[in-house]
Amino acid sequence: MALPLSQLPQEIIREVRQRKGLAFLLFVVVSFAVLGAGFIWPYKYQADTIIFVDDRNIIAPLMEGRAVTTKINDRTSAARELLMSRTLIERVASDPEIYRNASMDPDALEGRIAKIRSGLSVRPRGDSYFSIGFSSTSQMEAFRVAQKLGQVFIEETKDRKRSESRNAYDFIDKQVKSYEQQLTQAENRLKQFLSENTDGTEQEANSRMAQLRNQLELAQLEKEELRTRIASLQGQLNNIRPTIRQGRTEDAFRERIRTLEERLDALRLQYHDTYPDIVITQEQLAELKRQRDLAAAQQGGTTSLDGEEAVNPLYQELSAALSKTRADMATIDTRINSLQRLMEQQTQRMERIQGNKAQYSELTRDMEVNREIYDDLLKRREKARVSMHLDIEGQGLNYRINEAAQFPRTPSGPQFSMFAMAGLFLGLAAPFGAVAGLLQVDPRIRARKQLEDGIGLPVLIEIPEVRTPFEKRRDRRVTMMVGILVVLTAAVYITIVVLAQLGVI
Repeated sequence: MALPLSQLPQEIIREVRQRKGLAFLLFVVVSFAVLGAGFIWPYKYQADTIIFVDDRNIIAPLMEGRAVTTKINDRTSAARELLMSRTLIERVASDPEIYRNASMDPDALEGRIAKIRSGLSVRPRGDSYFSIGFSSTSQMEAFRVAQKLGQVFIEETKDRKRSESRNAYDFIDKQVKSYEQQLTQAENRLKQFLSENTDGTEQEANSRMAQLRNQLELAQLEKEELRTRIASLQGQLNNIRPTIRQGRTEDAFRERIRTLEERLDALRLQYHDTYPDIVITQEQLAELKRQRDLAAAQQGGTTSLDGEEAVNPLYQELSAALSKTRADMATIDTRINSLQRLMEQQTQRMERIQGNKAQYSELTRDMEVNREIYDDLLKRREKARVSMHLDIEGQGLNYRINEAAQFPRTPSGPQFSMFAMAGLFLGLAAPFGAVAGLLQVDPRIRARKQLEDGIGLPVLIEIPEVRTPFEKRRDRRVTMMVGILVVLTAAVYITIVVLAQLGVI
């Protein structure tokens, strides 16, 4: 049964008073053990190199959009990972300026590498600063290693930035050359396809088809006009005599005049008076009438019955016009047949174009995609070139040593004074802590509440402890003796601490 917490302080004091000797012995052992630990505890010396991350220089806004500066995310973590790498630590561990006359055999080198790794620390110090620290029992070693780690880190980051930008440029340049070859091959395939398929594009074929269709429609209209003209000429020929009787008197002129008038009437059915044939016919009529009047005047108005059959010139002219119109009709028929044949060929051409359209689109698409990627890679290569020169010149994101490592004059971590104070405190607290722990596991009943809780019955009376006068005198003598010993022990303890701080021991 656990002792109630309200009774715990009282029982602790009672147990310590009863066991004064053991409490004093525990006090001495704990306090001098902690003090001894302070004597043998190795002092650690810490040296730090402060690194400044310069990512706000004037180059960044000037080159924005034209170059990409190398960036490192989570600078402290990246610096820790880089410094913990074996390559960098091995460079420090094998530096003869730090470890002079040190053995360079593999076992000794591995020991120094492990020691550097255990003492290395990287801590952030604000937004743009972090520290590279090293702790060691040797002041000179801590100073030189911290200084060397800062230098090695700066050199390695610069080398890595240059290598990264150079590799990026080489990679993009290689991709540019690769896509240049692909673009050339795509252009050659398209050129070969166009040379093998000379039908042209779909737009050209549609334009040619529309042109042929228009020509065919015009030819068909002209054919209808010629057909109408043939019918008209044929009707006129049917109404005209092939021959006429041509006399030597006024009758001959009258017949010719009548023929020309009929022809003039036929022409006026189709043309205006300004038509050249109508004008010529009118002039011929006027001339015939003049000759008729002249002949009538010479013969005295007599009428002659003599005459001869002659070819009717109007009939002859209409026949010639009909023949010419029929020839034009044959020409129009030939043109229509030719246009229809060309349209059939054009239809076949369009079918071939449609068949090659998918292949042409694929070749064109491949060439355009390769050209876009090639142009984009050219721009990126120039940006990578500028970025590479920026890193070579040390611009962009840059690390600088803001504060070099200083020689550590005082140790870091727990010092002897702290062990001394902790020894007294722990020595005084040890007896009480030990008794408190013992009371928690002691099965004996020390309070009324423990008994009542255990048996479930109330305790009627509690008999106090009674000591004789002799026991009281003996207890006082023991208490006085332990107090004197505690004072003497404390004096010795303080004396040792003072002498140690003065450097006497």
